Amino acid sequence: MAGALFYREGVRAVGVDRIIAEAGVAKATLYRHFPSKEHLVAACLSERHERVLEALKAALEGVSGPRARLGAIFDQLRAKADAPEFRGCAFALAVAEHGESERVSAIARTHKTAVREIFARILSEAGISSPRTAGHLALLYEGALASVAVHRDPSFVETSRDCALDVLEWSLQQKQT
Repeated sequence: MAGALFYREGVRAVGVDRIIAEAGVAKATLYRHFPSKEHLVAACLSERHERVLEALKAALEGVSGPRARLGAIFDQLRAKADAPEFRGCAFALAVAEHGESERVSAIARTHKTAVREIFARILSEAGISSPRTAGHLALLYEGALASVAVHRDPSFVETSRDCALDVLEWSLQQKQT
């Protein structure tokens, strides 16, 4: 519940008293589990990290071949971006508002690294072991998240997907030469 509020309204805009009221818990109970708002934000991000990775894993289930697997990741992002409540990347939003917290920033970095590793595994299936290329794909994914949030236009995901497939194709061609 706190994570949804933070995402929808912003970390700074949502006070601990509001979370306590909406969750229907005692202040002492909340603070027993989360000694500070920073700890609560970090816990929400950690939970979101697990949910996003599970969603990406589910999107890849039963999908074979690097082109189809890349497409599945971007299709899953497109479905999320179509939702009216979509505001972009929760991790980037949290760091933008709470970036002075090393705890929050570390979770965001862990998440971004995990997404890049998913792209690296897809590339590895195609015989491409370039961390740089995995970084390119991750940046296209990140760019789609940011562009949709700014422009309110989910078609940016399709553009990023097309670019990702072009990067894959180019990498496959380079491998053959």
